[in-house]
Amino acid sequence: MRILLASIYPYAFLLLYLTIPFDNYIRALPNILLGVLVVAFPIIVTKKDFKKLLIKPTLLFLLFFAFLFLNSFISGRMADDFVVIKKMLIPLGLVILYIPVQDFKKLNKAIIFSSLAAIVFSLVKFLIFVNRTGDFNITLFQETIDVLLIDRLYIGFLCILSILVSYQSLKNKYNPYNSYYLTNIIINILYVFLIMSKVAIVILIAIVLLRQFYGKQKKIRMFISIGLIVLIGGIGISKYKYQIEKIIDLKENIAEINYIESTMPWEYRFLIWKCAYKISQNSSNSFFGIGFKKTNKQLLICYENEIKDLKTKQNFISKKFNTHNQYFDFYLSEGILGLILFLGVLIALFMQYRKQFFPTALLVSILIFGLTENFFHRQIGAYYFGFILVMLLINNTFFKDSKKESILNQTKENLHQ
Repeated sequence: MRILLASIYPYAFLLLYLTIPFDNYIRALPNILLGVLVVAFPIIVTKKDFKKLLIKPTLLFLLFFAFLFLNSFISGRMADDFVVIKKMLIPLGLVILYIPVQDFKKLNKAIIFSSLAAIVFSLVKFLIFVNRTGDFNITLFQETIDVLLIDRLYIGFLCILSILVSYQSLKNKYNPYNSYYLTNIIINILYVFLIMSKVAIVILIAIVLLRQFYGKQKKIRMFISIGLIVLIGGIGISKYKYQIEKIIDLKENIAEINYIESTMPWEYRFLIWKCAYKISQNSSNSFFGIGFKKTNKQLLICYENEIKDLKTKQNFISKKFNTHNQYFDFYLSEGILGLILFLGVLIALFMQYRKQFFPTALLVSILIFGLTENFFHRQIGAYYFGFILVMLLINNTFFKDSKKESILNQTKENLHQ
């Protein structure tokens, strides 16, 4: 029985991540698969499996959750905050459930296949839409939210994860699978630009720049990259100075700005962040926070009081926009202590993996993603954060071998010099 469950177990994880983007269509299946994993876990796990966990980051993550529960319980807001906290438990649960699995191969395949499935789904729906309406242009594809399987923000982030996994899977020597991974990278990059997922594009640029800090001749590439950043930044600021100032100093009347479910204009985000900043300035409990539910209530009050245009105000209140910044959300809801503990986990992981590109790129991706999205408020966001934690908190042979290879290559490079 144990052998049978152990052989099925990794495939349950594969199916879980494969079906996450299709949650609106097969909502029950992820829960069924989680149930299978929970039932099978105590049967197949061994004491040796727990040694895979990185001790310091894992303890920090557990400390973070202990603080969340104690803070909510002592302040009497557990019932209100548990809606968000239970989503935040998903990544921790996924890390624990994954420790009996011996490698990351099936999980990586799940990310690759799910991104391709989401892309194919969107393109097929768009072709059906074009066939029905007889209208075709790229702008229409970007504005037709019905063709996207999930929100533009999340499908873009899924593509980024797929690109990173495929890049990491490429081998230096000839391998028949290299062409498949390279094709997948190209498809996902093209799709990110096709749907104009701005956050995903920013993450992609950041990853390309980050890559220059690793490998041979990195000093020259770092110098060139920093020069390009300064040059592009200078040109961008000078060229779009008026637009940037307009966004930063925007008025409350932004009703004319087009908003669709899969895309939020930056003007909307800046208004939300202004309200979040005002709440933080007026907060009497910045050390422990005011709770997730009260933060959302305070935002609604701010929208009511600060936004003058009726149409804009109704839009913000009906949508119940959260802070759209995970760090702002932690600061307001759990205080400076909660934010420090969460960032402490990410910093500890960075210190562990800073010499390796792939895990560092995963951290950079989620850090940037959190600047514009409260990923813990969405189940899909919690699952993708869980994927990153599984890859980083479980110190599997994958990273050990990668580290040895990196040290060996560095030694060879030093000998040549």
